[in-house]
Amino acid sequence: MNKTIVISNRLPLQVSILDASLKITPSVGGLATGMKSVHAEGNGIWIGWSGIPEEKLNTELSKKITKEIQKEKCVSVPLTTQDIEDYYEGFSNRALWPLFHYFMEYTKFEQKEWEAYKRVNQKFADVVIDNYEEGDTIWVHDYQLLLLPQLIKDKRPNATIGFFLHIPFPSYEIFRTFPWRKEILTGLLGADLLGFHTYDYERHFLSSVKRILRLEVHFNEISYQDRIVKVDSFPMGIDYDKFHSIALEHNRKNKEKSELLNRLEEHTLNGKKLILSIDRMDYTKGIPNRIKAFEYFLDKYPDYKEKVRLVMLAVPSRSNVPQYQKLKRETDELVGRINGKFATVSWTPIWYFYRSMPFEKLIDLYISSDVALITPIRDGMNLVAKEYVATRTNTDGVLILSEMAGASLEMNEALLINPNSFEDFAENLNHALTMPLKEQQKRMTFLQKRLKRYNVEKWAEEFLKSLENSKQLKNTYTAKKMIGEHEVNLITDYHQNKKRLLLLDYDGTLVGFKDNPQDAKPDEKLYTLLDNLQKQKNTTVVLISGRDKETFKNWFGHKNYDLVTDHGVWLYQNNEWVIIERLKTDWMHNIRPILETFVDRTPGTFIETKNYSLAWHYRKADPELSRTRTMELNTVLTSMVTNNDLSVLKGNKVIEIKSSSVNKGRAMSRVLMNEDYDFITVIGDDWTDEYMFEEAPESAYTIKVGFTKTKAKYQIKSPEKVIQLLNKFI
Repeated sequence: MNKTIVISNRLPLQVSILDASLKITPSVGGLATGMKSVHAEGNGIWIGWSGIPEEKLNTELSKKITKEIQKEKCVSVPLTTQDIEDYYEGFSNRALWPLFHYFMEYTKFEQKEWEAYKRVNQKFADVVIDNYEEGDTIWVHDYQLLLLPQLIKDKRPNATIGFFLHIPFPSYEIFRTFPWRKEILTGLLGADLLGFHTYDYERHFLSSVKRILRLEVHFNEISYQDRIVKVDSFPMGIDYDKFHSIALEHNRKNKEKSELLNRLEEHTLNGKKLILSIDRMDYTKGIPNRIKAFEYFLDKYPDYKEKVRLVMLAVPSRSNVPQYQKLKRETDELVGRINGKFATVSWTPIWYFYRSMPFEKLIDLYISSDVALITPIRDGMNLVAKEYVATRTNTDGVLILSEMAGASLEMNEALLINPNSFEDFAENLNHALTMPLKEQQKRMTFLQKRLKRYNVEKWAEEFLKSLENSKQLKNTYTAKKMIGEHEVNLITDYHQNKKRLLLLDYDGTLVGFKDNPQDAKPDEKLYTLLDNLQKQKNTTVVLISGRDKETFKNWFGHKNYDLVTDHGVWLYQNNEWVIIERLKTDWMHNIRPILETFVDRTPGTFIETKNYSLAWHYRKADPELSRTRTMELNTVLTSMVTNNDLSVLKGNKVIEIKSSSVNKGRAMSRVLMNEDYDFITVIGDDWTDEYMFEEAPESAYTIKVGFTKTKAKYQIKSPEKVIQLLNKFI
């Protein structure tokens, strides 16, 4: 039976050792809750670190932990204290966390920590591969494991892999500063489906893929090697029913109130309103900003003095990291200063708690607060905002939410603010405190319906459903791959037939593309390969290209294989150049100024002038800008070329304008007229080669280089693979 393998940095368990005895309790975090149903079904397993460093375990205790967590369908990844220090506390939280949250000033790039990050991701990969069986579904979670999808795909290429990022993905301008940006993107592209909380994060990721890896992106699908990688947004929800039902139960228990709840209700009964703030003590949460903005609010609206109180819970986090220690000191000082400034004998404006609180007391805070103030500077989602809404059983209360939290995009009924604007903060807090009950209930009802409908189980279900559908993308390409039996049949036919023809495109087929086309000249290995093919008895090699005659004459004029240049204008055969088509070129002086305008407006582009065509190259241009410019250029050229018998060809990062009366298909037909061949193979990589695939005899082997839709019968991955295939003919 196929299973789902969930992988995260930590297991959904709290493992502790006390006096040689083992205690294992379930985690209550958002991910553990969200994946509960997925993990519980069938024979699924969860892979992660147990929380206990390897050096603290003897053989007996290690076996005991393994046995106990296996009962919970979990498998542990062995990590040392050094691993955690360098990979987790180091690279994950000193490089990735601040960079992805736009705090570049806190980002540290250390080679040692990067090496640890790679090492630990490999440890995770080894455990996954040991537990993987054909047909299993793999779901990797979060920024600590960005390299893992590709590490798994390298060993299990047929595995179905999903990845979800629980923090923001930064804009290209931020991400490009990362020293190992290509490695991170390549690691992620091992997945078949990549999930983000919001469309903004999805868009940022796709932009980096286009600009850094120069890959083709069509809407939200990335063409990568021989696969399609899908990218989509899935806003994570909460266990709505759990929070709502517990809040209902708390409201019923009027007699058994906690000390905290009594204090909160006493405050409310005195006509004062409670404003709630709950966060981890993290610089991304904007805690000092919030305190300063609250001071600004009290100065601007002095009538609220002694009538409101900010209840601020800051949960300790990474307290050994200098930035977090500084943040704690700043927060303490701000609270002390503002309480000293405004406090009276009977009123303190801020109740500040620096501690973790049991779940029950969190519910007390939620149900007793009139306003929730959730104003992070940058946050992937923020589930606290959703939890507050779920606990408002009377559909009252107001949520003030930062626009910079991912949750803001699906919670428009909240009061959305810019967390950096004190004026925005003060006006919206005043609005919240004076909002009529009817308006509160209207807003809260909309929010609750949405959160109840798209809860955390729905989130997991939608992701896995989309991951299952991604399997269909593996069959997107209609042509067969030139591997296995297809390759064997091709080589067998080649050797069994007597009169053989090889029609080979050049750029993108025999050599890879270069930023400067003149740098793609043949090397000695390519000359040797083509010479050996041509030397074989009854074998004709024809290079057919859009290259101009002069270039090919310079590169191949001393060889005895046939050449077709300029898309089929010139034919070189029996050491003689023959013109196949006589073309006019007077149209060029009208088209060139248009192309020059686009060169001026698009950095990184240039014009290549050939004898019978003009080519606008944009390989070095910004991918997103060049996409816009190519659409503009096509629009401009369409009206001009129709009346001048010209065609616009879209190649690989190039647009070429040439006469409509010439193409590679016609040139190939001319070659075939001279001889009767028993065996024909045609290999090409772009749209100009599709003319050859169309015109080729039914018995011919037509092979497209690259995995895009084609009229060829077969596809092959790259020029390197073409060279390997041709070497097998010899």
